[in-house]
Amino acid sequence: MDSRVKVSDPEKLTLLYERFRDVCLVEKEVWKEIFMPREITAGPVRTNVQDRYDVEIDDPAIEDTLDANIPMGSAALGAAIQEYRAHISFVRKV
Repeated sequence: MDSRVKVSDPEKLTLLYERFRDVCLVEKEVWKEIFMPREITAGPVRTNVQDRYDVEIDDPAIEDTLDANIPMGSAALGAAIQEYRAHISFVRKV
């Protein structure tokens, strides 16, 4: 059975918010799932293995706002994500 871990590390969250912005810009819609390379501290690294994160937005109005900012580009979407980051969380499946 999969377990879920909510990400709380500030450095990791910064990377996840950036990845979320980039994925939304490429896909032209708010995505509920993103992938990030695994954090490997030692040994060989398999570059094709990634961690999966579920994106949870706790307010549909905020999701609509983020969606509306996508066509305005990276700076506008990044500012909206920054503004509403308290409502956006990432949960990693373990």
